[in-house]
Amino acid sequence: MKQILETNRLILRELHPGDAKSFYDLNSNPNVIKYTGNAAFKNVEEAKEFLENYRDYRLNGYGRWAVIEKSTEKFIGWCGLKLGKMENEADIGFRFFEEVWNKGYATESAVACIQYGFENLKLKRIIGRAMKENIGSIKVLEKIGLKHEKDIDFDGKEAVVYAIER
Repeated sequence: MKQILETNRLILRELHPGDAKSFYDLNSNPNVIKYTGNAAFKNVEEAKEFLENYRDYRLNGYGRWAVIEKSTEKFIGWCGLKLGKMENEADIGFRFFEEVWNKGYATESAVACIQYGFENLKLKRIIGRAMKENIGSIKVLEKIGLKHEKDIDFDGKEAVVYAIER
């Protein structure tokens, strides 16, 4: 497990198959995946297979990272950058267990990821996408400095694109 970042309260590290149970549990909550367009994993084994086949670190040098709460050493979600296939741009994303919502973890980890993207990865631009109804995620995108760029259709639903440039 390669540690990527550390903040005051969090450690961000590469995801690995040992995270399968936590990853499965995270995506099992309908409130957590409500605005993602993703389906829940069928079982822990399916989550493990996803993690075993996760190639973003090797292909792009970055990806989504496990977020570990320092005080408890628990996996509380993930945050990170992902290279979008269609846009060929880095996308900031985050997903956390509902019990840690509204504690600033998404903002704290996303700020660190944006900084890492610009300083370490030399990215010129980072986007963030959210369903228009997902006010919580939109607030995080705004808090971390992204500005509304355009409205889009995402699988038949209204969504927004926010962006920040170096």
